[in-house]
Amino acid sequence: MDNLNIFFISLLVFLVLGSCNGGELRKSFYRISCPEAENIVRNVTWKHVASKNSLPAKFIRMHFHDCFVRGCDGSVLLDSTSNNTAEKDAIPNKSLEGFDVIDEIKSQLEKTCPGVVSCADIVALATRDSVSFQFNRSMWEVLTGRRDGTISHASEALANIPSPFFNFTTLKQSFANKSLTVQDLVVLSGAHTIGVGHCNFFSNRLYNFTGKGDADPSLNSTYAATLRTKCQSLSDNTTTVEMDPGSSLTFDNHYFSILKQQQGIFQSDAALLTNKGASNIIDEMVSAGKFFTEFSQSMKRMGAIDVLTGTAGEIRKKCNVVNS
Repeated sequence: MDNLNIFFISLLVFLVLGSCNGGELRKSFYRISCPEAENIVRNVTWKHVASKNSLPAKFIRMHFHDCFVRGCDGSVLLDSTSNNTAEKDAIPNKSLEGFDVIDEIKSQLEKTCPGVVSCADIVALATRDSVSFQFNRSMWEVLTGRRDGTISHASEALANIPSPFFNFTTLKQSFANKSLTVQDLVVLSGAHTIGVGHCNFFSNRLYNFTGKGDADPSLNSTYAATLRTKCQSLSDNTTTVEMDPGSSLTFDNHYFSILKQQQGIFQSDAALLTNKGASNIIDEMVSAGKFFTEFSQSMKRMGAIDVLTGTAGEIRKKCNVVNS
């Protein structure tokens, strides 16, 4: 056998095995092992977003909460068991939605190419595709090749997911713990341009903030009065409010404009204005083109946090349970 034939055989082996045993994330990871994988994810995702336009915000939150706990390994999808409370039952994850869509995508993929596409990759792809539906084109590149984790603890979700009550120093450290920068922190906060917030995560800013019956002075006073008509007590944990008033179903850079007007609803939003470097980034993000470019890069970095690749972890057969 001549050297050229040996080279082509070696290349073929690499491509085929690489799709199952790759080292790091890469573009079109499933090109050989499951060529229709990304189309299936997009088609199912777009079908659901077409009838439920709140899903993009839900998926961004799911992906974010997955990646900040044990890395982007699909651990947020696992159900609790009789002897373990899983991440999805932790307080920050109680309001997560979209698990049914992930399950439908997984079911279709298992029929097409069983045991090949990870649940962690499905979450990353479905997040990108849900946001992209509005634009009818792919808004950022998702590298694939993640494998699924087998451990999920509610306590780790509480310890790792940034709180809406965090100040700037704590937020910066929380992101630095995941090798993300202040730029990533500000840019990814821009995801608050879509979705809603529950009153109990910000109503402390509306009532008796400093113990003198006052509102948080860093919250626009007119806006605070509007919010008090919606969140009428500190105990209200069911009412939701748009995070980006009047634009909460449209993915754009409007969040940064309202932030500059002191209308970010969470303390963690307002905290971004307390740091000069972060404030400068906010000013840059008021340009839509700049925001979309930077969001694309930051999502790529977030999607690579502590990923399992190669032979680590597993490819779950069902996303809500580890393989038996």
